[in-house]
Amino acid sequence: MKIIYNNGTVAECPAEDELQVIRHSAAHILAQAVKNLYPHAHFAYGPATEKGFHYDVDLGDTKLSDEDLPAIEKEMQAIVKKNLPIKPFALSRDEAIKLMEERGEIYKVEHIGDLSEDTVLTFYQQGDYIDMCVGPHLCYTKALKAFKLMTLSGAYWKNDKNNKMLTRINGIAFRNNDELQEYLKLLEEAEKRDHRKIGKEMGLFMFAEEGPGFPFFLPKGMLVKNALIDYWRDIHYAADYVEVSTPMMMNRHLWETSGHWDHYKDNMYATKIDEEDYCIKPMNCPGGVMVYRNQPHSYRELPIRCGELGLVHRHELKGALHGLFRVRCFTQDDAHIFMTREQIPDEIAGVVSLINQVYTKFGFEYFVELSTRPEDSMGSDEDWEDATNGLKAALEKLNMPYIVNEGDGAFYGPKIDFHLRDCLGRTWQCGTIQLDFQMPQNFQLDYVAEDGSKKRPIMIHRVVYGSIERFIGIITEHFAGKFPTWLAPTQVKVLPVSDKSMAYAEKVYEALRGAKVRAELDDRNEKIGYKIRYARQVDRVPYMLIIGEKEVQDGTISVRDRDTDQTTVMTMDEFLAKLGHEIKERI
Repeated sequence: MKIIYNNGTVAECPAEDELQVIRHSAAHILAQAVKNLYPHAHFAYGPATEKGFHYDVDLGDTKLSDEDLPAIEKEMQAIVKKNLPIKPFALSRDEAIKLMEERGEIYKVEHIGDLSEDTVLTFYQQGDYIDMCVGPHLCYTKALKAFKLMTLSGAYWKNDKNNKMLTRINGIAFRNNDELQEYLKLLEEAEKRDHRKIGKEMGLFMFAEEGPGFPFFLPKGMLVKNALIDYWRDIHYAADYVEVSTPMMMNRHLWETSGHWDHYKDNMYATKIDEEDYCIKPMNCPGGVMVYRNQPHSYRELPIRCGELGLVHRHELKGALHGLFRVRCFTQDDAHIFMTREQIPDEIAGVVSLINQVYTKFGFEYFVELSTRPEDSMGSDEDWEDATNGLKAALEKLNMPYIVNEGDGAFYGPKIDFHLRDCLGRTWQCGTIQLDFQMPQNFQLDYVAEDGSKKRPIMIHRVVYGSIERFIGIITEHFAGKFPTWLAPTQVKVLPVSDKSMAYAEKVYEALRGAKVRAELDDRNEKIGYKIRYARQVDRVPYMLIIGEKEVQDGTISVRDRDTDQTTVMTMDEFLAKLGHEIKERI
């Protein structure tokens, strides 16, 4: 595939860059199509994304709907068919401003105004459309082979809620039609697995207009949530963690000391108590620090591994809310480890092992990313260098490959992020390990060293699930609601064939309840075929016990497996032994 760089050079595109170039070129063709159909449109940003592209457009009083997308896509196809050459050129900053002003591109003018005066800007032109861009791009519009417009959404100019809300037109693009169709099939499967749809069908959770972004967990959803929490507590107890609980609301002084007031206050909910500012916690870490500071510590106690299942609140924009994936309150499965510098590699190795244990349990693959110092940060260059090198050393000691994500660390320290991959190949950032030299310093934490001197501990912040609510959304889609037996809200459903077998079915149901199995008895006056389909397709129950006259006579049960759809005749003791093993071993 030939591409053209902003200096006019034409060359073969490196294989790893092909999709980026295709999608960025698609964004330009989208903008040209919009300009042809809506001459009054002004354009903001139009980047390539992981799966496609988008363009943020100001259409004035014109309101687009999904019904308008086919017409825009058709215009894109016409531009592609014309096979317009895509040509670069360069201008000085003043020349660029003049050109964009002449074309009425107010957002481009503002963007150029943010750049230094000696900046040389490059543009790409196709037909009568000109866009400011560093490139590279396809050489001709006809080289765009496979694309589709997908959705509309809103986006603030410069991602600032104080600025105007623009219309974001989202699309996808691939090398060829086969790749496009494969992705569309993947989207169709993802739609079937949508956790919001499955959560409603299975009665797991709900949302209400009275609390946008604040999930309600229903009885069956609480069973799933508590099963995850029980597992979390078991593995943390085995790894020598202790558990604490810290207040949901603390005063402004605490958040100023931690650094959150200066670096995170726009995302925090605040109120006044006794004429003093208080904040609902967006993170658990300052509370964990207060627990450590509560009493003196000796080097003999370190490391201290302190876990907390803390409910945190963050102010997310309403337009960004999405089921359990983006909410305004969630439970972080936090832990804070206080240690000496010498203990850093071993403690990070221990956290990595724990995270690996959890992700393996759910059948996830994952990759690791090391995020370095952001622009908005606190602390000395030396501390940041030491912390970053500490994480690198730990990863290298574990022989764990990682990608460096420059500038995306927390404001108080670098971090290791774990991105898990689900059964559809989608990635989710869940687990994280953050190495923090700053908060122990801000709160004047110390411990008595072996020589009797006082030293500053180092702190690790880490989560495994990340957010329990979000993790439930992820595994709901990963398993398509067909949770493994230990996690399923209803593990067994007893299905009497008729009233003649009802008494025996009730006896089986009571035996299951007595064994602490999450069981339900479907005593509705429905045909057995309907009961089986409902249990398997709606409730997604791992095991269905079909109780008919033969089972009554023989004192057995017919066990239908959800995953194989095979039925096996067993005694109650045999089934309880099988079920007990799956629940105990969490398989």
